[in-house]
Order: sequence, then structure tokens, then C-alpha cells
Amino acid sequence: MSKAQLTWIGPGLRMVAEANEGPAIVLDSHGPPHGTHTGPAPMELFLMGLAGCTGMDVVSILTKKRQKVTGFQIQVEAERAASHPKVYTKIHVIYIVHGEDIKPSAVERAIELSETQYCSAMAMLRASVEITNEYRIVEDKLTPATPGDPAGE
Repeated sequence: MSKAQLTWIGPGLRMVAEANEGPAIVLDSHGPPHGTHTGPAPMELFLMGLAGCTGMDVVSILTKKRQKVTGFQIQVEAERAASHPKVYTKIHVIYIVHGEDIKPSAVERAIELSETQYCSAMAMLRASVEITNEYRIVEDKLTPATPGDPAGE
């Protein structure tokens, strides 16, 4: 069973959240009159969790596929309903994979596996939110260090 705890520490709506026995994070609102914006708002944290869930899957899968990944980023863009409870209505996930000779088919398959089989956050959201994605591959040539080069020492 997973557990979470939230403690109000103020000022305003500033709170500390902890899950299980892991590290704590600060949650806050977006400034006066209720918050100091010293941490993500709860709905922002939701998007970060989605990115983390699918991102860990994709990097793990690409590594298992022996892709030479040198960097990875996810950008999440989301639209919210105009009226309360202001749920997310559309979420667009952009996967950016840096590496050498990364195969588009490997990236597509890694994203598909994450979004349809492994990412529990994605599975929970898909029932009520339109989720789309795209990916970009940024070619990073891995150059071997040469003798006398400080990088090679």
C-alpha cells in the first residue's frame, strides 16, 4: 500500500508533502494572496508525475534496446477547463531524445509501450483526458577522446 502525507507549514498555502518514506517536497500556490510560489502547485506536480512516469519507462526501454541515449527531456503542455474543478482536458507530451544514431522506430515503440502498458499515470488519465504526443531526436555525435586531450585523461 502506498501512503502520502501533507503538512501545512505556511505562509499562505505552502505545504510539505511526503510519500511513503521518501524525500519531502514543497507544494505551494501561485503567489498572493494564497501562496508564495516556493514550490509547484498541485496540478503542476500532477504533470511532473506524468512526465516522470512515462520518461522513466522510455529511457529504460531505449537503454534495453541499446540505443545510445546521451540526454532526455519531456515537455508537457496541458489545457484546463475554464470552470471548477478545472480538470485537465488536453495533455500533449513531447519527448526529446538526444543521442547517437537513435532509431525513430525504437523511440516510437518505447513511447507506445510506456503509454499503453507501463505508465500507470498515463493509464489513469487516458480514461478522462485527451492525450497526444510527439517526439524529436537530437543527434549528438559521440566523439572518442584523443591522446593529449584533457577529456581523454
